[in-house]
Amino acid sequence: MDLLPVEIKVNIEGDVPAALSALTASQGPLMSRQIWFAEDRDGVAQGKAPLLDGGVIIRLRIGGGPDDLVVKLRPCTREQLVGRFSAPFEVEPFTYRVEEDWSRRGRVLAASLVHTHLPGLLDAAVAPGADPSASIDEVQDQFLHACARDVRFDGLVALGPIFSTKVDDVSLDDLEVDLEAWSAVGLEFLEASIRVKPKRGDDEEEFKERAERKQRELEEAVLERGVTLSEVPESKTHRMLTALVAAAQG
Repeated sequence: MDLLPVEIKVNIEGDVPAALSALTASQGPLMSRQIWFAEDRDGVAQGKAPLLDGGVIIRLRIGGGPDDLVVKLRPCTREQLVGRFSAPFEVEPFTYRVEEDWSRRGRVLAASLVHTHLPGLLDAAVAPGADPSASIDEVQDQFLHACARDVRFDGLVALGPIFSTKVDDVSLDDLEVDLEAWSAVGLEFLEASIRVKPKRGDDEEEFKERAERKQRELEEAVLERGVTLSEVPESKTHRMLTALVAAAQG
C-alpha cells in the first residue's frame, strides 16, 4: 500500500459555543445533523460497549444532506485489511478510506467503509426498537467478516441522537480546517481536524515531517484564538459512546 493520508484532530474543552464562534468568525454555512451509534444490544444491556472495545465503530448520520452509514475499524492494522479492503476505493454509493488518525493522544490506523443513502432512508434504522444491523449493506457486512473476524454481534441497538453542528474549510492561518461540535446526554465536544495527503514523489520521512508540521500548526492556530485543547486521552467518540451506554441504563 502506498503512503496513506493522515487525518489530524484536536479536541477542544470548555465553552463549545464560544470556541466555535472564536474559530469560525462567521465563516461558511453551519450544517446540522443527528448522529447515532449502533452497539451490541446485549452488551449495552450490561452497561458495556463490546463493538467499541473491539475496535469497531458503526455510525449513522442523518440530516443536512444525504444520510450515511459508516462501518469503521479503529484502531486496526494493515494485516487485517485483506482482499478488496487492502486499498482505498470509491464506487458509488461506497467510499472506502484507509488513513492514519493522529491526535495528541497518539497515532492509529483507521479503515472506514461509508455507504451514502438518500435523505430519510436511515430514519427507520434508529427508530425505537429497531435493529440498525438491517441497514448494514452486504459490502459492509463483507468488510466486517473479512477484516474484523473476532468481533461478533447478534443484534444492534441505536444510541443517540447526538446533535452535530459542522462547518468545513474554515481558514485558520494557512490551514483549511473542519470543525464539528457534538452535544448529547449533558456533554459537549468540539473537534478541529485537517487532512494531509501525500504528494507525488514524497518519501515516507518527508511526508511524516510535513504532517507533523501541520499538526503543530493546527494546535498553534487553535491556541492563538484563545481556545483550550483537551488533555483527556479518550477520543470524542469513545467519551460520547460510553456516556450514551451509561444513559441507556437509566
